[in-house]
Amino acid sequence: MDGLDSAQLRTLAAVVAEGSFEAAARLLHVTPSAVSQRIKALEETVGQVLVRRTRPCVATGAGRPLLRLAGQLTLLEREALADARGPLSGGGRVRVAVVVNADSLATWFPAALARLPQRNGLSFDLRQDDQDHTAELLRDGSVTAAVTAQREAVQGCRVLRLGAMRYRALAAPEFAASHFVGGFTPSALAGAPLVVFDRKDRVQHRFIRAVAGRPLDPPVHYVPSVPAFSEAIRLGLGWSLVPEQIAEADLAAGRCVDLAPGRHLDVPLYWQHWRLESDVLNALTAAVRAVAAETLR
Repeated sequence: MDGLDSAQLRTLAAVVAEGSFEAAARLLHVTPSAVSQRIKALEETVGQVLVRRTRPCVATGAGRPLLRLAGQLTLLEREALADARGPLSGGGRVRVAVVVNADSLATWFPAALARLPQRNGLSFDLRQDDQDHTAELLRDGSVTAAVTAQREAVQGCRVLRLGAMRYRALAAPEFAASHFVGGFTPSALAGAPLVVFDRKDRVQHRFIRAVAGRPLDPPVHYVPSVPAFSEAIRLGLGWSLVPEQIAEADLAAGRCVDLAPGRHLDVPLYWQHWRLESDVLNALTAAVRAVAAETLR
């Protein structure tokens, strides 16, 4: 800690979170010149460029460890302040940034937040990213915790296995009759339109490779919204893998059919969080593990 100024660290975090020096100045209630001076002073202390002056501003490799430190200090400081003030004062505000994959966010994860003991001033900044990429936000210090497919602990973090999210191959009955009349075969998979969440989403292609024994390149519709993604499948735009928690209702109602009965894809999920002794983080971890144990495979 010797040589690092807490105000400068908070300013670094604000610049990266807000994306610009001007927006950080508004958040911190100082002038853009003051923000620039703090960042310059911190860079001189470290002897490295810490912020890439792009739009939005991003932390450099040297800036990421300091960004993570800034977030850790902020969490512990706010938590200590809330405890010191006591319940009668209303405590202080504690905001925890968490990144979660879209399917967990649409199914089981909100129940974990709802299970936390009520605490005045506690709020969450939820980010969404593909489960194969969520750990990147832990590395750069943008978030405190992540639901991720990465089982190797990010430096400075703890990792816990949550279970596996099961996916099933679904399509509208008419689509299945038109494109898979001969079954779920490699030739049918190569030509049938596929619905994919975004360009980071490789779950479907992983499943296709497992079924066909080789990579295939079917036509793809990108639909980066969980409700619209499911609706696109129901309306016959294409087929896709759907989380079992969402698939069951559509199968029961006859809106979709299972294209590969008996086959599925299980995606292991892990909970990674900063290695801190924090009451808020411990309570969140316990709630996430409890709900995951009830809902994941």
